[in-house]
Amino acid sequence: MDVLVTGGAGYIGSQTVYTLIEHGFSPVVIDDLSTGKKSLLPKDTPFYEGRISQPGLLDKIFEKHKIEAVMHFAGSIMVAESFEKPLFYFENNVTQTLRLLEACRKHKVSYFVNSSSAAIYGLPDVIPISEDTVKKPINPYGTSKLMAEMLLSDLSASFADDMKTAVLRYFNVAGADPQGRTGECPPISSHLVKIACETILGKRDHIKMFGQDYPTQDGTAIRDYIHVVDLAEAHIAALKHLQKKNKNITLNCGYGYGFSVQQVLSCVEKVAGKSLNIIHADRRRGDPPELVADISALRKTLDWRPKHDSLEEIVETALAWEKGLLDQQT
Repeated sequence: MDVLVTGGAGYIGSQTVYTLIEHGFSPVVIDDLSTGKKSLLPKDTPFYEGRISQPGLLDKIFEKHKIEAVMHFAGSIMVAESFEKPLFYFENNVTQTLRLLEACRKHKVSYFVNSSSAAIYGLPDVIPISEDTVKKPINPYGTSKLMAEMLLSDLSASFADDMKTAVLRYFNVAGADPQGRTGECPPISSHLVKIACETILGKRDHIKMFGQDYPTQDGTAIRDYIHVVDLAEAHIAALKHLQKKNKNITLNCGYGYGFSVQQVLSCVEKVAGKSLNIIHADRRRGDPPELVADISALRKTLDWRPKHDSLEEIVETALAWEKGLLDQQT
């Protein structure tokens, strides 16, 4: 099966490309390279540079390849930036998704796996968070991802016999490919583990800890971290489920337990054998105190079990990737 991977030269997309190949699928990648890098991909992967909305580009891809499934990773993901550029986020995460869905309908795509986010839940009253939790996003990023979900839901319902969908709501993705083939390398880093690894290696002078007054055990925010390899495997499991069951699914993707910012930074220090220069700062706008997934539906629905669910392994693989990037620069 040919699978179109949008944003496939990015962090999660490129890891999923390798995983698709390992499972016998044939990925085809489209990416505008605004945050991704073609060098992260296997050399023989069919690649198209451009935006989803670029006139004629999707038609060209669908006409050249027998695309039966789409995995949609393309979009913008930084919460702080979404406050500064809300219209940009609605364009990238909503309008681009609409253009993609139009092409999928035109070319009779059978399966669609969508990248969504725990940011749609906002400030949940109950932890862990189930898929039925009320959706009240507190930042434009979360709103844009919820709007994209609503688009997909309404559109798939209107031609339910033609395309089945899987919506995967990520919690905090971290780590890197254990084989060192791909990892996180955007122009601007926004993820805690990556920033901590950059700091421990001297790429940064310090790391800021935003907020020490959250209602948590140590006062810092808690997140559910999932290794990027396990997340990629969840995408393949979701696609196989759609093929087998022919039924739409929406699932949280995490491990079902969380770590605080302080715990993550302490783990980085332990793995590296060095201390971080930590600067305390005020809470950031749009950051909930705690986000931890209820993954009972994920475990029940998919043929998926995590293989890298250790904070130390997440940090070890991320640190190894950062060291590799540093070696390339020297």
